[in-house]
Amino acid sequence: MSSFETKVQQALANPQNQGELKDADAVGTVGSPECGDMLRMWLKFTEKDGKRVIDRASFQAFGCQTAIAVASMATELLRGKTAEEAKQLTAHELTGDLGALPPMKIHCGQLVEGALRNALENSDPAATPAATPVTNPPIPMAPTLSADLQRKPAGTIRIVPIA
Repeated sequence: MSSFETKVQQALANPQNQGELKDADAVGTVGSPECGDMLRMWLKFTEKDGKRVIDRASFQAFGCQTAIAVASMATELLRGKTAEEAKQLTAHELTGDLGALPPMKIHCGQLVEGALRNALENSDPAATPAATPVTNPPIPMAPTLSADLQRKPAGTIRIVPIA
């Protein structure tokens, strides 16, 4: 077993911050029910030294083990960071002690980064409905990630045979 696989197994044996954060200030969801990879991240902020920082982060994931391991690492790394500092983190940095992801697992880091960015977009206290014009009504978020997976796809899928 490679060092990377060993680290993923260790992270899975004791995942940190897994589950819904009931009193979250922000929630972000990325993924697709069609492909099965989905991740939701919750963020709770607090005031520390005159700054608004992430006090707690948690996640729920449907997908591969690497995505769960990366999300576990990321939620630990986020503690104490401002929203601006968190926005600067790349998918590679969010992997923490796992290190560089193999090419076929890079999407797992991107999934976690996407959920974080989506949550941060939903946490901006300066954004007001008047300041942000809505061109398309937002898709309502299901109360649970499992419910999101069971929701019917928004569009239709068309299969075109290649001759």
